[in-house]
Amino acid sequence: MSGPDLDSLRLLVLVDDLGSIGQAAGALGIAQPSASKRLSTLERQLGLSLVDRTRRGSALTPDGRVIAGWAHRVLAEVDGLRTGAEALRTQRGAKLRVAASMTLAEHFVPAWIGEVKRTGPDTYVGLEVVNSGHVADLVTGGRVDLGFVESPGPWPGLSTRRVASDRLVVVVPAGHPWARRRRPLTAAELAATPLVVREPGSGTRETVEAALRRAGVGAVTPLLELGSASAVRNAVIAGAGPAVISELDVVREVAGRRLVPVAVAGVELGRVLRAVWPAGRRLTGPAAELLTLAVKSGAA
Repeated sequence: MSGPDLDSLRLLVLVDDLGSIGQAAGALGIAQPSASKRLSTLERQLGLSLVDRTRRGSALTPDGRVIAGWAHRVLAEVDGLRTGAEALRTQRGAKLRVAASMTLAEHFVPAWIGEVKRTGPDTYVGLEVVNSGHVADLVTGGRVDLGFVESPGPWPGLSTRRVASDRLVVVVPAGHPWARRRRPLTAAELAATPLVVREPGSGTRETVEAALRRAGVGAVTPLLELGSASAVRNAVIAGAGPAVISELDVVREVAGRRLVPVAVAGVELGRVLRAVWPAGRRLTGPAAELLTLAVKSGAA
């Protein structure tokens, strides 16, 4: 069986983002019948129903939302491959090598890098998006100049600086019993409930585990481990189970009531996002500029 092509995955992601096949087709510059045919082919290839088609419009099925989350990650990796290939083709060495965990890479780092590029348009920036544990490994190994992490640490051998803050939130789909609770969850209830979680080494996973340890109720009980925030979010929407996720990653879904935040008593889910670099090393050039911009942004 042939695998899905990138254009079909891009179309599926756009249907999820824009809410209709017609708008997604327009964004790609193709006719709506062609878009519908491409989605039907994708459904046959995967053996799943991905789109509900009604007279009122089209929306992704729960399976479709999960696949769209994974497709988003695949497309991001392909874009990174193309960027890397361009760098090799033009024989430009990266003047600034950066690694960032996923929440930072999605919501903060692009704006900071954009400002570096505005003030130094000839500066080439290479960005790797990995979980917090891998960021630390890349920085320690000298493979990047500066890293951004969301795990609480500690970070032996690394200097750190606060650059932003974030808060995690427990979310469930609208039909979940917790969505109708009037009293907050207890720390013990959260710890005892199997959760959709990120993989070990993820900053979000480590923040939740540290918070539960501080509350004295034990470790996270994983129901399903996934490799990105979008995959976690889509799994919860599809009814897999509750999750604890950055509130930055569910703003649209909470506003649209596809997800409902659930209050928790006795568990502190705020976290500090940090820049990391080798201890004892003074940052210079674009790396120092990027750190300064990040710190100023967090202060603002």
